[in-house]
Amino acid sequence: MARVVPNPLRLHRSPPPTLTVSHYARATTKRRRFNVIACQTKPSPGPTETSSAPTENKVAGVGPGTTPSSGSAFPEFPNKDVNRRIAAASVLAAVGLFVSSRLDFGVSLKDLSASALPYEQALSNGKPTVVEFYADWCEVCRELAPDVYKVEQQYKDRVNFVMLNVDNTKWEQELDEFGVEGIPHFSFLDKDGNEEGNVVGRLPKQYFLENVDALARGETMVPHARVVGQYSSAESRKVHQVVDPRSHG
Repeated sequence: MARVVPNPLRLHRSPPPTLTVSHYARATTKRRRFNVIACQTKPSPGPTETSSAPTENKVAGVGPGTTPSSGSAFPEFPNKDVNRRIAAASVLAAVGLFVSSRLDFGVSLKDLSASALPYEQALSNGKPTVVEFYADWCEVCRELAPDVYKVEQQYKDRVNFVMLNVDNTKWEQELDEFGVEGIPHFSFLDKDGNEEGNVVGRLPKQYFLENVDALARGETMVPHARVVGQYSSAESRKVHQVVDPRSHG
C-alpha cells in the first residue's frame, strides 16, 4: 500500500491558472486575425492604395479627359488639317514634276525643225549660227532634241538655229562643204558664216551650251571645236526630192 508523505517543507502549490472570458476572447481574436491575414490571396486595396491611384494618373497625364502635353513622354500627333495640307502639297509637287518631264521629253525633231530659221536667212542677218544636220530616223538626234531645245530657247535672240535634213537632196552641197559623215552634226558659224568648230554625235549638254555661249559672246573660237561621240552614219540616209525649194527640212 502506498504511503502518503506529508509536506514537511510546507511548500504551497500554485493552483493552475484559470482562463477568464476576456483572455479567451483575446487569444481567439489574435488567432482569427492571423488566420484571416494568412488566408488572404487577393487582398482588397486599402485606403492608401485607393488614394494613390489618382495620383499616378495625374503624373502620367493619361487619365480620363486629359490630353498629352508637348512636354510629356507621348508624341503629339498633327491634326487632320495639317495632314490634308501635306497631302495636297505632295500631289501638286508630283503633278508639277510630271508636267515638267513631259515638256522636256515631249520635244521632237519635227518641233525643232518647225521653229528653226531658214538657212539663207540665217547667213544674212549678221548673227552667229548653229547648223544641225539631222534625220528623222536618227536615234541620237531624237535623244538630244530636248537639250538642243532648252539651249535654243535660252539663246534664240542672239544666235540663229538652223535644222538641215540630210535626207533632203537640197542640202547635198552643204553636206560636202561641212564634211558631214555622221549625224547629228553641229556646225558653229560666226556672224560672217565662217565655221569655228563642229561637234558630231552624242555629246554632253554642257559642250553644246558652252559652244553656243561662246558664239553669243562673239568669241573667235568655241571651246569644243572638234568633238566626236556616238553617231548615226550619214550613209544610211533616205534621200527624197525637195517638195518646197524654200524648205530646210
